Amino acid sequence: MPQPSLARRLGLRDAVVIGLAAMIGAGVFAAFAPAAAAAGEGLLIGLAIAAIVAFANASSTAQLAARYPESGGAYRYGRERLGAWPGFLAGWGFVVGKTASCAAMAMTFAAYLVPTAWQRPVAAAAVIVLAAVNLRGITRTARAASIIVAAVISVLLLVIAAGAGPLLQRGIPLDGLLDAGWPGILQSAGLLFFAFAGYARIATLGEEVRDPARTIPRAIPVALGIAVALYALIGSVLLATLGADALATSTAPLVDLVDDVGWTWAAPIVRVGAAAAALGALLALIAGIGRTALAMARDDELPRPLASVHSRYRVPHVAEIVVAVAVVALVLTVDLRQAIGFSSFGVLGYYLVANLAAITQPANERRVPRALSVLGAIGCIVLVVTLPPGAIAAGVAVFVVGAAWRLVTQALRRRRR
Repeated sequence: MPQPSLARRLGLRDAVVIGLAAMIGAGVFAAFAPAAAAAGEGLLIGLAIAAIVAFANASSTAQLAARYPESGGAYRYGRERLGAWPGFLAGWGFVVGKTASCAAMAMTFAAYLVPTAWQRPVAAAAVIVLAAVNLRGITRTARAASIIVAAVISVLLLVIAAGAGPLLQRGIPLDGLLDAGWPGILQSAGLLFFAFAGYARIATLGEEVRDPARTIPRAIPVALGIAVALYALIGSVLLATLGADALATSTAPLVDLVDDVGWTWAAPIVRVGAAAAALGALLALIAGIGRTALAMARDDELPRPLASVHSRYRVPHVAEIVVAVAVVALVLTVDLRQAIGFSSFGVLGYYLVANLAAITQPANERRVPRALSVLGAIGCIVLVVTLPPGAIAAGVAVFVVGAAWRLVTQALRRRRR
């Protein structure tokens, strides 16, 4: 009996917007501070390295998505090209890590808008509302993402305008470019790479994109290019205005920037922009996790009911409801904003699998040189080993739990047979 499929309703613009919603999330409002703490003025070198690795990964992902236009992203690619175990570990790392990221984004959204006492219920309400939007169909998700992305980019352009004066007058400080050494620069690259990783969301929605062999390879580089340009401008104005030392200790760098140049009236707008960015990332994350869980459930790697597709809206409604319930439970019980370092580990592992899968593709399926996929794989490994030790330990623990889950479920399945 054929499995129900999702509906192909997304065009190029929709795919680009969903990718941007995932990439230009709350990370752009906060990622530069830890990057500056690791690399000082060398964070721009870290940003360039992260962008190069992201481009290599995006190229591999686009090539694979054109060949396997199904839900699941690197889970599907790893399973098809490398085998069940690599695919499972990529999917597991994505589902678990990004579920925690959802809780972090929801709490970040609430933190920018309401007092502490109200943050958990407001965050939970945000998750429920966005899950409801996703459940009404992928076109509703794309429309909501369009509104959020337009608002966030407008706020980022406002910040860039505020910092343009200091940037033109002082330039980017380069005296201490290499003071932190290459370990610090590479650690900043690993932290900043996490902010670029949203282009994978386009690939995870491969089953819902019209003409995927043409649309996905175009949408991924467009979305990534816009995000890289915005991040480079934001990083430059932050260094020129605040300096590396002040940036490293800031809890709200973009707000501090507009305050520093005397645009205090813009501070509330920037805070609302940060909240909207967190909302956009949350919207795209819920959609991506749901599709990856759907793909894994189809292969019995996760419970089979998660493979259900709604007869009217053609979305993985059971998977998305389960994801929303899990995120709400996390939001109401723990604060993961400072405890999701393993997400960077999981994302890099996810793309390592994608690059290795792309390397195995034959010449007639290749759209980019094999060397670019090799570069992406090496970049992922280098950035993983330079992450903070706590992030590495947490990431390894997540994958160990996943491996144990698969071994147990496989043993139970064999016993039932």
